[in-house]
Amino acid sequence: MPSIRVLGHAFRAWRRNKRWAKHEPETPYLADLLAGSPICLHVGASDGRHAYVVTQVAPRAKIHAFEPSAFTFEVLKVCLAWHGIAGQVKLIHAAVSDKAGELLLVTPKKTSGRMGRAFAYVASEAPTGQVRPDLEDSGVEIQPTPVVTLDGYCESVGLKRVDFIRMDIEGGEQKALKGAVRLIDRDRPHIQIEIHPVMLESRFGGTAEGVLDFFLSRGYRMFSLNADRLEERSTLDNDLPWKDYFFVHPSRAPELPDGVFKARMAA
Repeated sequence: MPSIRVLGHAFRAWRRNKRWAKHEPETPYLADLLAGSPICLHVGASDGRHAYVVTQVAPRAKIHAFEPSAFTFEVLKVCLAWHGIAGQVKLIHAAVSDKAGELLLVTPKKTSGRMGRAFAYVASEAPTGQVRPDLEDSGVEIQPTPVVTLDGYCESVGLKRVDFIRMDIEGGEQKALKGAVRLIDRDRPHIQIEIHPVMLESRFGGTAEGVLDFFLSRGYRMFSLNADRLEERSTLDNDLPWKDYFFVHPSRAPELPDGVFKARMAA
Protein backbone atom coordinates (compact mmCIF):
# COMPACT_ATOMS: atom_id res chain seq x y z
CA MET A 1 0.00 0.00 0.00
CA PRO A 2 1.49 3.39 -0.99
CA SER A 3 2.25 5.82 1.81
CA ILE A 4 0.13 8.90 2.52
CA ARG A 5 2.93 11.08 1.12
CA VAL A 6 3.00 9.12 -2.12
CA LEU A 7 -0.78 9.23 -2.45
CA GLY A 8 -0.82 12.97 -1.78
CA HIS A 9 1.78 13.71 -4.44
CA ALA A 10 0.07 11.36 -6.90
CA PHE A 11 -3.31 12.99 -6.34
CA ARG A 12 -1.92 16.46 -7.01
CA ALA A 13 -0.24 15.23 -10.19
CA TRP A 14 -3.36 13.37 -11.34
CA ARG A 15 -5.59 16.40 -10.73
CA ARG A 16 -3.17 18.74 -12.48
CA ASN A 17 -3.01 16.47 -15.51
CA LYS A 18 -6.78 16.15 -15.76
CA ARG A 19 -6.99 19.95 -15.76
CA TRP A 20 -4.13 20.25 -18.28
CA ALA A 21 -2.51 22.63 -15.83
CA LYS A 22 1.14 23.56 -15.23
CA HIS A 23 2.43 21.84 -18.34
CA GLU A 24 5.51 23.25 -20.04
CA PRO A 25 4.78 25.54 -23.02
CA GLU A 26 6.21 22.99 -25.48
CA THR A 27 3.69 20.32 -24.44
CA PRO A 28 0.90 21.19 -26.94
CA TYR A 29 3.31 20.59 -29.83
CA LEU A 30 3.43 16.86 -29.10
CA ALA A 31 0.15 16.61 -31.01
CA ASP A 32 2.05 17.84 -34.11
CA LEU A 33 4.80 15.27 -33.59
CA LEU A 34 3.12 11.98 -32.68
CA ALA A 35 0.53 9.85 -34.41
CA GLY A 36 -0.40 6.21 -34.89
CA SER A 37 1.27 3.78 -32.46
CA PRO A 38 4.59 5.40 -31.56
CA ILE A 39 7.15 3.65 -29.38
CA CYS A 40 8.38 6.25 -26.91
CA LEU A 41 11.22 6.46 -24.40
CA HIS A 42 10.55 8.88 -21.57
CA VAL A 43 13.83 9.59 -19.79
CA GLY A 44 13.24 11.37 -16.50
CA ALA A 45 9.58 10.39 -16.22
CA SER A 46 8.89 12.33 -13.00
CA ASP A 47 5.24 11.92 -11.95
CA GLY A 48 4.04 10.90 -15.40
CA ARG A 49 2.73 14.22 -16.68
CA HIS A 50 4.30 13.84 -20.12
CA ALA A 51 3.43 10.16 -20.38
CA TYR A 52 -0.18 11.18 -19.80
CA VAL A 53 -0.02 13.82 -22.55
CA VAL A 54 1.53 11.36 -25.02
CA THR A 55 -1.31 8.88 -24.47
CA GLN A 56 -3.86 11.64 -25.04
CA VAL A 57 -2.42 12.79 -28.39
CA ALA A 58 -1.45 9.27 -29.51
CA PRO A 59 -3.81 6.85 -27.70
CA ARG A 60 -2.05 3.75 -29.05
CA ALA A 61 1.40 4.86 -27.92
CA LYS A 62 3.64 2.51 -25.97
CA ILE A 63 5.94 4.23 -23.51
CA HIS A 64 9.06 3.05 -21.68
CA ALA A 65 9.48 5.42 -18.72
CA PHE A 66 12.74 5.76 -16.77
CA GLU A 67 12.71 7.35 -13.30
CA PRO A 68 15.66 7.16 -10.85
CA SER A 69 14.02 8.52 -7.66
CA ALA A 70 12.57 5.78 -5.45
CA PHE A 71 9.91 8.14 -4.08
CA THR A 72 8.94 9.61 -7.45
CA PHE A 73 8.84 6.13 -8.95
CA GLU A 74 6.11 5.17 -6.46
CA VAL A 75 4.21 8.38 -7.25
CA LEU A 76 4.53 7.58 -10.95
CA LYS A 77 3.05 4.10 -10.53
CA VAL A 78 0.03 5.40 -8.65
CA CYS A 79 -0.60 8.34 -10.97
CA LEU A 80 -0.49 6.21 -14.12
CA ALA A 81 -2.86 3.68 -12.57
CA TRP A 82 -5.35 6.42 -11.70
CA HIS A 83 -5.16 7.72 -15.27
CA GLY A 84 -5.90 4.22 -16.54
CA ILE A 85 -2.78 4.10 -18.72
CA ALA A 86 -0.53 1.81 -16.68
CA GLY A 87 -0.93 -0.86 -19.36
CA GLN A 88 0.64 1.44 -21.95
CA VAL A 89 3.64 2.43 -19.86
CA LYS A 90 6.48 0.11 -18.90
CA LEU A 91 8.21 1.55 -15.83
CA ILE A 92 11.94 1.26 -15.25
CA HIS A 93 13.39 2.39 -11.91
CA ALA A 94 16.72 3.64 -13.23
CA ALA A 95 18.67 6.63 -14.42
CA VAL A 96 20.04 6.76 -17.97
CA SER A 97 23.66 7.49 -18.85
CA ASP A 98 26.55 6.29 -21.03
CA LYS A 99 27.40 3.26 -18.87
CA ALA A 100 25.21 0.80 -16.98
CA GLY A 101 25.81 0.35 -13.26
CA GLU A 102 24.96 2.46 -10.24
CA LEU A 103 25.25 6.18 -9.45
CA LEU A 104 24.06 8.55 -6.76
CA LEU A 105 20.87 10.54 -7.22
CA VAL A 106 21.50 14.02 -5.81
CA THR A 107 18.32 15.87 -4.82
CA PRO A 108 18.66 19.44 -3.51
CA LYS A 109 16.51 20.67 -0.68
CA LYS A 110 15.07 24.04 -1.66
CA THR A 111 15.28 27.06 0.63
CA SER A 112 11.53 26.68 1.18
CA GLY A 113 12.27 23.37 2.89
CA ARG A 114 10.71 21.25 0.14
CA MET A 115 12.68 18.67 -1.78
CA GLY A 116 13.61 19.89 -5.25
CA ARG A 117 12.89 16.60 -6.98
CA ALA A 118 12.62 18.28 -10.38
CA PHE A 119 16.24 19.44 -9.92
CA ALA A 120 17.73 16.04 -9.04
CA TYR A 121 20.67 14.72 -11.03
CA VAL A 122 23.02 11.73 -10.98
CA ALA A 123 26.65 11.85 -9.89
CA SER A 124 29.47 9.45 -9.10
CA GLU A 125 30.02 11.09 -5.70
CA ALA A 126 28.18 13.44 -3.37
CA PRO A 127 28.74 17.15 -4.11
CA THR A 128 30.52 19.43 -1.70
CA GLY A 129 29.22 22.93 -1.06
CA GLN A 130 26.36 24.19 -3.21
CA VAL A 131 24.40 21.28 -4.69
CA ARG A 132 23.78 22.99 -8.05
CA PRO A 133 25.44 26.16 -9.37
CA ASP A 134 22.10 27.40 -10.71
CA LEU A 135 19.99 26.86 -7.56
CA GLU A 136 20.08 28.04 -3.97
CA ASP A 137 19.59 25.13 -1.60
CA SER A 138 19.38 24.36 2.11
CA GLY A 139 20.73 20.82 1.99
CA VAL A 140 20.75 17.64 -0.06
CA GLU A 141 19.36 14.12 -0.14
CA ILE A 142 21.54 11.36 -1.58
CA GLN A 143 20.37 7.92 -2.66
CA PRO A 144 21.88 5.23 -4.90
CA THR A 145 20.11 4.49 -8.15
CA PRO A 146 20.59 1.86 -10.85
CA VAL A 147 21.75 3.15 -14.23
CA VAL A 148 21.09 1.81 -17.74
CA THR A 149 22.01 2.88 -21.24
CA LEU A 150 19.21 3.25 -23.77
CA ASP A 151 21.06 1.04 -26.27
CA GLY A 152 21.53 -1.65 -23.65
CA TYR A 153 17.94 -1.42 -22.48
CA CYS A 154 16.50 -1.68 -25.99
CA GLU A 155 18.66 -4.70 -26.71
CA SER A 156 17.70 -6.38 -23.43
CA VAL A 157 13.96 -6.09 -24.07
CA GLY A 158 14.10 -6.62 -27.83
CA LEU A 159 12.89 -3.13 -28.71
CA LYS A 160 13.46 -2.94 -32.46
CA ARG A 161 11.96 0.49 -33.13
CA VAL A 162 11.90 3.81 -31.28
CA ASP A 163 9.84 6.71 -32.63
CA PHE A 164 10.17 9.38 -29.94
CA ILE A 165 12.46 10.21 -27.03
CA ARG A 166 11.58 12.75 -24.37
CA MET A 167 14.56 13.56 -22.13
CA ASP A 168 14.81 15.83 -19.08
CA ILE A 169 17.72 14.78 -16.87
CA GLU A 170 19.31 17.98 -15.52
CA GLY A 171 22.63 18.03 -17.36
CA GLY A 172 23.05 14.31 -18.00
CA GLU A 173 21.78 14.56 -21.56
CA GLN A 174 25.12 14.34 -23.38
CA LYS A 175 26.09 11.14 -21.57
CA ALA A 176 22.63 9.66 -22.08
CA LEU A 177 22.87 10.34 -25.82
CA LYS A 178 26.28 8.67 -25.93
CA GLY A 179 24.58 5.56 -24.57
CA ALA A 180 21.88 5.75 -27.25
CA VAL A 181 23.97 6.16 -30.40
CA ARG A 182 22.99 2.84 -31.94
CA LEU A 183 19.23 3.29 -31.60
CA ILE A 184 19.32 6.92 -32.72
CA ASP A 185 21.41 6.09 -35.79
CA ARG A 186 19.12 3.13 -36.50
CA ASP A 187 15.71 4.78 -36.05
CA ARG A 188 16.22 8.58 -36.24
CA PRO A 189 13.46 9.13 -33.64
CA HIS A 190 11.89 12.52 -32.98
CA ILE A 191 13.43 13.95 -29.82
CA GLN A 192 12.34 16.52 -27.26
CA ILE A 193 15.22 17.30 -24.94
CA GLU A 194 15.81 19.83 -22.20
CA ILE A 195 19.39 21.11 -22.49
CA HIS A 196 21.14 22.47 -19.37
CA PRO A 197 24.30 24.43 -20.36
CA VAL A 198 25.50 25.18 -16.81
CA MET A 199 24.84 21.71 -15.42
CA LEU A 200 26.42 20.06 -18.46
CA GLU A 201 29.68 21.92 -17.88
CA SER A 202 29.78 22.06 -14.09
CA ARG A 203 28.58 18.57 -13.17
CA PHE A 204 28.98 16.35 -16.24
CA GLY A 205 32.07 17.58 -18.07
CA GLY A 206 30.10 18.23 -21.24
CA THR A 207 28.77 21.19 -23.20
CA ALA A 208 25.46 22.28 -24.63
CA GLU A 209 27.20 22.68 -27.99
CA GLY A 210 28.23 19.04 -27.78
CA VAL A 211 24.57 18.05 -27.50
CA LEU A 212 23.70 20.25 -30.47
CA ASP A 213 26.55 18.83 -32.56
CA PHE A 214 25.37 15.30 -31.77
CA PHE A 215 22.13 16.01 -33.61
CA LEU A 216 23.23 18.39 -36.35
CA SER A 217 26.04 16.04 -37.41
CA ARG A 218 23.37 13.39 -37.98
CA GLY A 219 21.24 15.64 -40.18
CA TYR A 220 18.60 16.55 -37.59
CA ARG A 221 16.80 19.89 -37.73
CA MET A 222 16.21 21.80 -34.49
CA PHE A 223 13.13 23.72 -33.35
CA SER A 224 12.30 25.67 -30.20
CA LEU A 225 9.79 28.15 -28.90
CA ASN A 226 10.41 31.86 -29.28
CA ALA A 227 7.67 33.35 -27.07
CA ASP A 228 4.62 31.44 -28.36
CA ARG A 229 6.00 30.67 -31.83
CA LEU A 230 7.83 27.48 -32.81
CA GLU A 231 10.85 28.37 -34.92
CA GLU A 232 13.67 26.49 -36.58
CA ARG A 233 17.11 27.48 -35.39
CA SER A 234 20.74 26.39 -35.59
CA THR A 235 22.07 27.81 -32.32
CA LEU A 236 21.19 27.31 -28.67
CA ASP A 237 19.96 29.91 -26.21
CA ASN A 238 22.82 29.66 -23.71
CA ASP A 239 21.60 32.64 -21.68
CA LEU A 240 18.95 30.42 -20.07
CA PRO A 241 19.73 27.81 -17.38
CA TRP A 242 17.72 25.29 -19.39
CA LYS A 243 15.48 25.15 -22.43
CA ASP A 244 13.52 22.53 -24.36
CA TYR A 245 14.38 21.80 -27.99
CA PHE A 246 12.81 19.53 -30.58
CA PHE A 247 14.94 17.59 -33.07
CA VAL A 248 13.35 16.05 -36.15
CA HIS A 249 15.18 14.07 -38.81
CA PRO A 250 14.16 14.64 -42.45
CA SER A 251 13.93 10.89 -43.05
CA ARG A 252 11.02 10.71 -40.57
CA ALA A 253 9.23 13.82 -41.84
CA PRO A 254 6.75 11.90 -44.06
CA GLU A 255 5.38 10.17 -40.94
CA LEU A 256 4.56 13.41 -39.15
CA PRO A 257 0.88 14.25 -38.63
CA ASP A 258 -0.45 17.39 -40.26
CA GLY A 259 0.72 20.31 -38.17
CA VAL A 260 3.50 22.77 -37.54
CA PHE A 261 6.43 20.30 -37.71
CA LYS A 262 5.28 18.84 -41.03
CA ALA A 263 4.87 22.33 -42.46
CA ARG A 264 8.30 23.45 -41.22
CA MET A 265 10.03 20.31 -42.48
CA ALA A 266 8.52 20.84 -45.94
CA ALA A 267 9.75 24.43 -46.09
